[in-house]
Amino acid sequence: MKNIVTVALAVLNLFCAPLAQSAEEFGIFERVLESSVSFSETTGALESALAASELLFHGSHVVRVPEGKHQAKIYVLTSPNYTEAAASESPRTISAQILRVAVFTWGEEQKTFVNMANPVAHAMIYYAKSPNYDALLAAAGKAAAEIRQLVSGVPGNAVSVQAKPLRSEKHYRKFKGDGPARMMARFRTWQKSQLLITEDAADNFEAVVDNVAAALATGTIADATDSTGWEKIAQIRLRDDVVYFGLTNPFIEDKMVRINSRFRSDGKSDKAPYPGVDHLTALPTEVLVVKDGDETLVLHYGQMWRMQLYFWDSGYRAFTANVGVPGKIGNSIDEALSTPRE
Repeated sequence: MKNIVTVALAVLNLFCAPLAQSAEEFGIFERVLESSVSFSETTGALESALAASELLFHGSHVVRVPEGKHQAKIYVLTSPNYTEAAASESPRTISAQILRVAVFTWGEEQKTFVNMANPVAHAMIYYAKSPNYDALLAAAGKAAAEIRQLVSGVPGNAVSVQAKPLRSEKHYRKFKGDGPARMMARFRTWQKSQLLITEDAADNFEAVVDNVAAALATGTIADATDSTGWEKIAQIRLRDDVVYFGLTNPFIEDKMVRINSRFRSDGKSDKAPYPGVDHLTALPTEVLVVKDGDETLVLHYGQMWRMQLYFWDSGYRAFTANVGVPGKIGNSIDEALSTPRE
């Protein structure tokens, strides 16, 4: 009898192991609401809730989905509580504190959903080496709870669904890409993926911020066939030593929707051909102006690193089919901001 029980427990553990592993995986995105009203009613209710929320609103943007087949809008927010908790961290970790929420239509019936870029997963990446890691992870969890509280006033069903790509905490803390595509990101961590555009003296920090803003304002926005020209969704100064610029253009929006939709079947139909619209809290792409020691640095992220972080579930075929896209995006940002301005 004892042997039978031992074998039964072993079999049970064998089948439960994948479930335990799954419970330890975190989505870079999280679905937080299945709305019971229309897209416009959902965005209206969310914006009304924002006006009464402790979260700070910095910008929004109506996303250009190919052929207008879906509706989508993203919101860029920050949490004063999270900002205070991370006040002693390096200014180069500021991306962890930028909160993004998206409202989008999805599936055959074009129902409206709300998701967020998961603050906890991002904290695992950016604060992996911080001595305050546990406290910062807790602060990120509270920021996620603030977002859930924000959307609780929108009609519908509150959910908490970790969405693909899914990774373990260990993977996030050493994130250099995924699988065989790591070589495409040159095995870079987030630190090494912060690529230098220009540099100046620390005393010129404010002038550099103004130059970046001016360069973005004077750029001409092309259509989805051309990567040139950038729009500023948000400009955020959380501290005196770093300013965040959140950028987009038609090209990056078109590519990020298509890459996750091409080889994906769930939620895909003639009426809703782009299920990848649920990955749009990967936007905006980022430029940072950072005061680092005696220098002011203008940085952006290697786009292949970002592409793997947010779109690895698209499949390796999607990456090989779009291998030139990250370079076009990165080069476009470089060209827009590398020319010094008075």
